[in-house]
Amino acid sequence: MTEGTPWRHTLRFALPVLAGSLLQQLYNTADMIIVGRFAGEASLSAVGTTGSFVFLFLAVALGISAGNGVVVSQRFGAGDEQGTRANASLGILLMGALSLIATVLGLAVSRPACTHLISVPTEILEETLLYFRIYALGLLFQYGYNAVAAILRAVGDSAATLYFLLISSVLNIVLDILFVATFHWGVAGAAVATDIAQLGSFAAAYLYMHRKYPMFRFRLSDFRWDGGMARETVRVGLPIVLQLSVVAFGLTFIQRAVNGFGTAMTASFTVGHRMEMYLNLPCHAFQTTLATYTGQNYGARKLSRIRIGTRQTLLMSLMLTLFISALVWTFAEEIVAICGLGGEAGGYCLRHLSAVALINIVLSVYIPLFGVFQGTGHSGVPAIVAIGALGMRVLVTYLFRYSTFLGSSVIWWNGIFGFGTGFLISWTYYLAGHWMQQKPPKGN
Repeated sequence: MTEGTPWRHTLRFALPVLAGSLLQQLYNTADMIIVGRFAGEASLSAVGTTGSFVFLFLAVALGISAGNGVVVSQRFGAGDEQGTRANASLGILLMGALSLIATVLGLAVSRPACTHLISVPTEILEETLLYFRIYALGLLFQYGYNAVAAILRAVGDSAATLYFLLISSVLNIVLDILFVATFHWGVAGAAVATDIAQLGSFAAAYLYMHRKYPMFRFRLSDFRWDGGMARETVRVGLPIVLQLSVVAFGLTFIQRAVNGFGTAMTASFTVGHRMEMYLNLPCHAFQTTLATYTGQNYGARKLSRIRIGTRQTLLMSLMLTLFISALVWTFAEEIVAICGLGGEAGGYCLRHLSAVALINIVLSVYIPLFGVFQGTGHSGVPAIVAIGALGMRVLVTYLFRYSTFLGSSVIWWNGIFGFGTGFLISWTYYLAGHWMQQKPPKGN
């Protein structure tokens, strides 16, 4: 990524990341559709209401693995093979330890969190707990996959992760049909299918990395603790965890407000929020791309390429988001029907989809900047942006949820205020140029 036309590199890198994210969303959507059609609206609400709580645990996996990926990409860009290998093995070890902690913690706090933090309606509480507890048992595989995928992306191999996610998606859909539609295991079947699918993608990713890259053919003795490298990974990754955790906590409080409107709104929000994930695929794929692109060029001291690549990438992010928004707007009624929603829930969902198809376009022109900040070691900035954006969304939600001005529609219109805040903070920092003032690392 340090030579040639920037947009060609970023697009070539981003497309597999985007396709992989699309596959993840497709198999999550398959969960939603299959559970909704074969287990009922209550079970759909039970699976959906855990989303924000699940994301809180996933935030650690995504943040620390992304932090390790940035460090590995900088070492790789600087031509430091020994440092690349050492940081990669340390990242896998760290993620393994964190996954065990997350599993134990998740099982321990699931009931009080669902009861008091998210305020899950009583009629779906037990199904919600069952789904989350089984899901938590598979966190080891999820954390392991994210560790390996981040390493592969750090050395420019984003295409490989697409195949691993394809394996996971196919497994998940097939097992969903088997466990939920055929065996009638309900939410338990959906959770077991997800865990097995995560195991499949992790195993495939690790075997691929081991066979293709000699520098990553680790022996057991290579997984040694190094406090200095761990601090460097955490220094970059912790702000990313904070950023994602803020998002998770913000969504948790929004989910609490959603649940306060009853199970019809909860079921609607499950579908509406899933469609938001589709709308946000391009900006998050280009964020991941710019983190690696920036990290490699930063390590190689080619700072002028970063600005050029950023402008070109933002334009591509906007164009793809506009295309997906048009699809969601056009096929909103079909989406609601496929997911088995009707009556009050269907009405809520139609309005939700129409609103977010417009609002989420704002994300496409500032979220990719997070990758620039992360790639240059300024990963604390996205956390600040997330605090401002989610804080504004939560504040607006709770101020106006019972008002005649917005009422229940504040569940989706809060994005105007939150994303607008994020846009202003991100662009102010980027245009000021502070993110380029840190000295790039030196290679050996």
